[in-house]
Amino acid sequence: MTTTRRIRSSAVAAAVVMAGVAACSAPGGSGDGKGGAGGAADSVVIGVGSEPDTLSPLLGYGKDGNSKIFDGLLARDADLKLTPALAVALPEVTEDGLTYTYTLRDGVEFSDGEPLTAEDVVFTYRTVLDEKTNNTARSELDAVEEVRASGDRKVVFTLKYPYAPFAGRTVLPVVPEHIAGEQDPNAGSFNTEPVGTGPYVLSAWSKGEKLTFKANPRYWGGAPKVRTFTMAVIADDNVRATRLRSGDLDGAVLPPNLAATFKKDGSRKTYDAKSYDFRTVTLPSAGEVTGDRAIRQALDAVVDREAMVDKVLDGAGRPAYGPLPVDDPWFARGIERDPDLGRAQRILDAAGWKAGEDGVRAKGGERAAFTLLHPSGDKVRQDLALAYASDAKKAGIAVTVESATWEVIEPRMKDDAVLAGFGSTGDPDFGLYTLLHSSLAGDGFNNMARYRDATVDKALDTGRRSSDTATRQDAYTTLQRALVKNPGYTFLTHIDHLYVLADRWDGPTTQLEPHEHGFASGPWWNIEDWQPKK
Repeated sequence: MTTTRRIRSSAVAAAVVMAGVAACSAPGGSGDGKGGAGGAADSVVIGVGSEPDTLSPLLGYGKDGNSKIFDGLLARDADLKLTPALAVALPEVTEDGLTYTYTLRDGVEFSDGEPLTAEDVVFTYRTVLDEKTNNTARSELDAVEEVRASGDRKVVFTLKYPYAPFAGRTVLPVVPEHIAGEQDPNAGSFNTEPVGTGPYVLSAWSKGEKLTFKANPRYWGGAPKVRTFTMAVIADDNVRATRLRSGDLDGAVLPPNLAATFKKDGSRKTYDAKSYDFRTVTLPSAGEVTGDRAIRQALDAVVDREAMVDKVLDGAGRPAYGPLPVDDPWFARGIERDPDLGRAQRILDAAGWKAGEDGVRAKGGERAAFTLLHPSGDKVRQDLALAYASDAKKAGIAVTVESATWEVIEPRMKDDAVLAGFGSTGDPDFGLYTLLHSSLAGDGFNNMARYRDATVDKALDTGRRSSDTATRQDAYTTLQRALVKNPGYTFLTHIDHLYVLADRWDGPTTQLEPHEHGFASGPWWNIEDWQPKK
């Protein structure tokens, strides 16, 4: 689940049925540990937990980079450093920070043979910024005043205000105007039949089952050695592990307990990717219980984050004291906190939440009880939800854990708490604004808790509009401290992303990852650069 809904399972409700179908339809393996393609180095089959809703960047697909179908003006390398992609170099920036100029590479073609031009870039950004386009990440480009072409090879962005991390937004994939411009961006065939400049083209998509990609012979970066790869959509963690073990898959994203079962497998390699991805409980502000600040403060005080990392994640993660990880340079030192049941009880007592005969507190006839939803098939979220409910019970708050598909969760999340996941790399603005700003309350998966806090809004606006590092640091420190005083979410853990992959290639590695993982991230983020082992 993401703020733009582009990576969420569309088949969780049919996990058992889907597992059987996918097992039959994906390329078969020999069962000898050589992988789903029978050991062929030029074909790869990967098991992932979810699929995109759309493959159109106009609706948010690939906005943070690593799309294999498309390229942005810039890309990120293994260390997340911005590097040229469709642009020949990093942008030229005026001294006032308001104008960014990019020069395009010569000779780049879309997979249909048409040349890339500056007008394609202009069309892409203007369409994303158009309010008629259903792109819930539009606020990420709020700084853009105008984008225009200067000849066929130059693109000029004019900003409303100096936006320090703007270059990082230009990893947005570029689409062909001659195709996408003839369609409704919200409902056109481009959403499922994309054409781009990237190293691969989509050759088949069976919704809820698999996506197959083949090498793009027109790719400007050179022909990939991996000629085809398939993303098998398998919502259930256990089924993915079973299919990997049987040789039906070359690789898969797995939770810690299942990834650990492959550690002694000499034919496969385990990859541990650090991430900004955190798990949190959304606490809807409109709820009689979850909207009470004392309840939210008590939950924040009583939760045992270290225990969750140790017992649920098997150590593959870190406690989350807010949306930024503790080793991030923007993290506000001093907000770390241990579980404190006594403090939680004092907060509730002072607010008038009194314990009843059944141990559950109540105030004004309202029991301190609410439902916590988590997505079906996600064992880590299920276990975190159960641990959260157990901690809450100690303070006299009854949390009922319920499993559901995202199709069921989405219409209920304005009223019910959700065990959610978020997190973005690159700059604090990239993840925090959509999570917390009141202007985005209830906007799809943006600000799911419908959180509103004037201090937080001011800090977000300052951080976004200032180019001075010290000013921005102060703003984000203020924001993190305000979240402790007035939590709209209970932040639980930052998680490591674990992958298991057949050890048949040179080149797989990992990046510091955002919330999205498995489909666009993982050791296959740079699959176009892999070489078969000699």
